[in-house]
Amino acid sequence: MGDMKKTSSLADLGVDADIGKSIFKNIYHAVMDTPTKSYTTKITIVGVGNVGMAIAHTILTQDIVEELALIGTNFDKLQGEMLDLQHVAAFLPRVQIQADTDYAITARSNLCIIAAGSRQNPRESRLDLLQHNLKIFTSIVPKLVEKSPGCLLLVVTNPVDVLTYITWKLSGFPPNRVIGSGTNLDSSRFRFLLADYLNVNAQDVQAYMVGEHGDSSVALWSSISVGGVPILSFVTNKSEEFEQQVLENIRKKVVHSAYEVIRLKGYTSWAVGYSVANLARSLLRDQRKIHPVSLLSKGFYGIGDDIEVFLSLPAMLGRSGVLSVAQITLTDVEKERLQNSAKILWEIQRQLNI
Repeated sequence: MGDMKKTSSLADLGVDADIGKSIFKNIYHAVMDTPTKSYTTKITIVGVGNVGMAIAHTILTQDIVEELALIGTNFDKLQGEMLDLQHVAAFLPRVQIQADTDYAITARSNLCIIAAGSRQNPRESRLDLLQHNLKIFTSIVPKLVEKSPGCLLLVVTNPVDVLTYITWKLSGFPPNRVIGSGTNLDSSRFRFLLADYLNVNAQDVQAYMVGEHGDSSVALWSSISVGGVPILSFVTNKSEEFEQQVLENIRKKVVHSAYEVIRLKGYTSWAVGYSVANLARSLLRDQRKIHPVSLLSKGFYGIGDDIEVFLSLPAMLGRSGVLSVAQITLTDVEKERLQNSAKILWEIQRQLNI
């Protein structure tokens, strides 16, 4: 038999080997601060309300972990939720499940997900929740860090951007290891809305919401594609003023969709659960997928180095947390709106004295 041909890489075919450096901007902490690996993968979820349990349920069904620890303040509820999950053992991959009010069970976690806090009520903005949840986080974060100093921290509680900033400050971790769920779910809602209108699969829609997970979020219309086809030129064909109004109406529908769910059923849960499980898989399986998550964004897209805010940008996620940020070309309007979103969050954080 003749010699087998060696498979050629793109570099062998003449593609610039450094092209990735122009697409992504690395988070240099990620190279140096790899969380401690263990023989088993363990996730801790803090908070066993509707959101926390939706996350736990979805993680279990997706075979992501070998150990799951649930932490809360109500011992009886914790035990009940633990037993309820353990009773489905015959239908799921083997997972060791623990639940307690004692943070000792969280030791050696690879990923700690914080879903504890006050529930968002109808007509209450995410930012209105801040004062309710600030005190809660001051008791949660130090305990998690003490028990799992090598973990990644993933914040879900709203207002997620400001609370991710608070978590970063309380933890003392490098910023790549502190992540907020951010606009990962907003982007999913955005993709659903577009896919439903175009009658295509949402997985074929590439679309991002960035900035604040809230009222000042930014829809990146210029980068949307469906099956590889740029969509902006097909949305409207009338005057620029009419076009901007149409795009803004769609953005507002995405932002207010969560408020509509809360109005109808009292809370959001299942979509959040799937979104967070999706992030957990990318992080712990080192999948290097791109997600719009809340991260320390100073220095990106014209956000000043003096503005320490966490807001959502399309980021590559892996075992070390945030590995790099995609350098998408934004329009002047999109960049201005993103910078304005950062300023809004910065003004709120300056009042916290953290």
